[in-house]
Amino acid sequence: MKAFDYAAPRTESQVVDLLSPQAGHTAIIAGGTDLMGLMRSMVVTPDRVVNIMEVESLRELGPDEHGAIRIGAAVHLDELLSIPYLENYPALGQALRGMNSMQLQAQGTVGGDICVQPRCWFYRSGLSSLVDAQGVIEQGDHRNHAIFGNAGPAKFVSGSRLAPALIALEAEVRLLGPQPDEQRWIPLADLYRIPRMEGQRHTTLEAGQFVTHIRLPAVDLAQGGATSGAYEVRHGEGPDYPLAAAAVKLSFSGSTIGGATISDARVVLGQVAPTPWFSEEARRALIGRVITPQIAEEAGAAAVLRATPLARNQTKVQHAKVAVKRAVLLAAGLETGGF
Repeated sequence: MKAFDYAAPRTESQVVDLLSPQAGHTAIIAGGTDLMGLMRSMVVTPDRVVNIMEVESLRELGPDEHGAIRIGAAVHLDELLSIPYLENYPALGQALRGMNSMQLQAQGTVGGDICVQPRCWFYRSGLSSLVDAQGVIEQGDHRNHAIFGNAGPAKFVSGSRLAPALIALEAEVRLLGPQPDEQRWIPLADLYRIPRMEGQRHTTLEAGQFVTHIRLPAVDLAQGGATSGAYEVRHGEGPDYPLAAAAVKLSFSGSTIGGATISDARVVLGQVAPTPWFSEEARRALIGRVITPQIAEEAGAAAVLRATPLARNQTKVQHAKVAVKRAVLLAAGLETGGF
């Protein structure tokens, strides 16, 4: 591991002051579940590590004055899992419980998950950057790589386990920096991008900028008419990353879910593209329908119509199809047929 300076600021503005205006020179640490391994492997080599766990505002968790749920970037996953408000956002609760690792839930943070480095064993072993300019990934073992958004030189998959559910639920994130008083809220979906050239990152964060909070829109339980679900296809019940994932939010024309017609849908796939991946095809397959196992099957099939698997990851298409189908069934309160 490369030698580095260490800082533990107490305020958000102090964090910004400590971040370098040049990408890669500083790294933010909270739980450290991913960063420390990358530093030990010399994949990430910052000159300074900034610990944000002492910033009280980044541990915020609860409703704001408008009923929206604000989640600080330094909130541990098990803290989020324990709040009573989570019952209003079933997809998020299902995504959290699916991680199936007490250590990750106790130490990992929400901000760390949504900003996690891509799941690419070439990148993580130091053999390739996020942009596969030399074609190393296409020629190698790419079983777990992208089946969407992979026409360019980026073949990795976005590693966040929470982002599909949060995006389906229309979450926003607050960005602070590069100046201490420079802040803005953006849809979480806009945080991610597909790199097109060397040096581009997998997020739209600028050097000297970081995520401080996530905000979930208020849910009016008295009004009803909407629900959500999330499902991961995994090797087994261990802590390994999923093969594919999906999250859906369904809105209904009536005030009840059972037997009601879907008026709108958001379908977001995970672990299948360099970004969390919206499926317009699955959305169209659901709108105007009443959820049955057959309709959920059709939505899964529609979601993978435009998949472009590489030579050795065609099985990921079936994994994505199943993930969408079962996320829809969970949202509708139906049996998934899985284990």
